[in-house]
Amino acid sequence: MLWDDLVNSHWHDWRGSGREEDRLEQEKWLRRFMQEDGITAANLPDKKELGELKKLRAFLLELIRQIVAGEGLTDLQIAMLNGWMEKEPVHRKVTRSADQTVSLAYIPANANWTQSMAEIAASFASVLEKGETSRIRICGNPDCLWVYYDDTRNRSKRYCDDKMCGNLMKVRRFRAKKKLSALTSADADQTAKE
Repeated sequence: MLWDDLVNSHWHDWRGSGREEDRLEQEKWLRRFMQEDGITAANLPDKKELGELKKLRAFLLELIRQIVAGEGLTDLQIAMLNGWMEKEPVHRKVTRSADQTVSLAYIPANANWTQSMAEIAASFASVLEKGETSRIRICGNPDCLWVYYDDTRNRSKRYCDDKMCGNLMKVRRFRAKKKLSALTSADADQTAKE
């Protein structure tokens, strides 16, 4: 999704080194983001546009944290989200797929970063509209903090990636239990000797 790719552009090392990087500052990452997410802007963002992207990212992360905490959005936050979407217009167009299914498409009116930011905000608003906020999650690995959309049927996903963060957290829990068990055994042995 467009909105979570932007939010996750502030990367944290999920292994716990404390390293982090702002991928919006990396040309290679930006070009991939533009290509994979269909960003219509013709060029990389300039300094001002980059600053605006970072503001939008911070705003969306604030909303996400509030949603994950079980709190609703305020009227002011909704007005601010609308403000991001209102910055550039879209054209509506009826389209038909090969199987004759008709749908309504929203075509960006301009190919610039302001338009792209409006589209990013709209992609987040679409999740709100569908009432799927309980699917918005922050990874349970405190070192990762990756934001993701839980698309599992029973909404039970706890980590952004079970193979990386999920396994890492299982290993950490196992080691903590083993250490606690060793400490408890050592205390019991010490008490028995006394």
